[in-house]
Amino acid sequence: MTTNVEKKAPSVGFISLGCPKATVDSERILTQLRMEGYEIVPTYQDADVVVVNTCGFIDSAKAESLDTIGEAIAENGKVIVTGCMGVSENAIRDVHPSVLAVTGPQQYEQVVNAVHEVIPPKADHNPYVDLVPPQGIKLTPRHYAYLKISEGCNHSCAFCIIPSMRGKLVSRPVGDVLSEAQRLVKAGVKELLVISQDTSAYGVDLKYKTDFWEGQPVKTRMKELCEALSSMGVWVRLHYVYPYPNVDDVIPLMAAGKLLPYLDIPFQHASPKVLKAMKRPAFEDKTLARIKAWREMCPELTIRSTFIVGFPGETEEDFQYLLDWLTEAQLDRVGCFQYSPVDGAPANDLGLEPVPDDVKQDRWDRFMAHQQAISAARLQRKIGTEIEVLIDEVDHEGAVARSWADAPEIDGSVFIDSTSVQPGDKVRVRVVDADEYDLWAELV
Repeated sequence: MTTNVEKKAPSVGFISLGCPKATVDSERILTQLRMEGYEIVPTYQDADVVVVNTCGFIDSAKAESLDTIGEAIAENGKVIVTGCMGVSENAIRDVHPSVLAVTGPQQYEQVVNAVHEVIPPKADHNPYVDLVPPQGIKLTPRHYAYLKISEGCNHSCAFCIIPSMRGKLVSRPVGDVLSEAQRLVKAGVKELLVISQDTSAYGVDLKYKTDFWEGQPVKTRMKELCEALSSMGVWVRLHYVYPYPNVDDVIPLMAAGKLLPYLDIPFQHASPKVLKAMKRPAFEDKTLARIKAWREMCPELTIRSTFIVGFPGETEEDFQYLLDWLTEAQLDRVGCFQYSPVDGAPANDLGLEPVPDDVKQDRWDRFMAHQQAISAARLQRKIGTEIEVLIDEVDHEGAVARSWADAPEIDGSVFIDSTSVQPGDKVRVRVVDADEYDLWAELV
């Protein structure tokens, strides 16, 4: 007598490192594998092969990527590497010669083909059994999702190697972006986080070509994209926005409540001399005036940014200029990195005097203390106000939420002493306390 033993589905373990843009790459690869009948498993032991999506932006990220690849090899043995560090195949193979394949960022087909080589999909796979949701596989909680609108970047910032890894700007057709956003909203997403290397430049490469969505013409341009997204009835948050003049066009949408009043602008520095050495685009003395004008149009506007201290050639005078600029700008959320040289970055060839490590550390400490005082004072003003928040987590102690001023994983939280809410709920709360980063509130 024979019995029909169902053949086990081929299984893939997946580790995703790096920024939200890499998260979207991972989601696309996982969606394709799931559509082909692969099972996505959470442990090394259950995986037939492990895919590691790497980050290669700075040296510490590369070190983490190499460590993760090493752990996957030790625990599983069959490892495929993709992502930003994949452009440096020799650097990976020098440390881990046994990796099965190495591909760069956005090379979805090559990754899937590499998985096929190690463990082919089931010949009798029935796509109607392994149904994939219309929005694809997501690595974020059900109530928010990243919406990537373009790949690559046209800038040549001296400290950055992203254009060499991800190429020049390639904008997605606006109809495709809006259709994806609509699928996400139908699946229960309450917040769309718009991401790219340079959101303000969206559509430049396509000469702002007109596309169609739901039978209506829509230009492939930031303002028109934001207008269409704002009609979907969910929070829309803009990340990685360079302060070109066209940013002025979206501030009225924020003032009208159609977009979250939030801009993530990577200023990186304020000293004109350092900015020139960094080869930063669109940054000049008018920036403070533009921030002032934006806030006059939209008083609730939250601005988050990142800065680099210790860039080659940065003097104490340049650093003091930056601190004074922060006092004037009154940014809400700020991150800071100490400059570290990256292989292949133009900054290595500028011939500028490196800043000693102890000076970098001192400036970082002073920068963080200076900005913390600003952030704390701005949050103190919110005590007593009522705000809308989105619930992220609930446990026996209460709920963790975010306001319009808080992007997931990078900004602060709003803590609520209540267990009567669910993740994904939008509720109104009254702010009762604050520190440098977070708020405490009660349900209204």
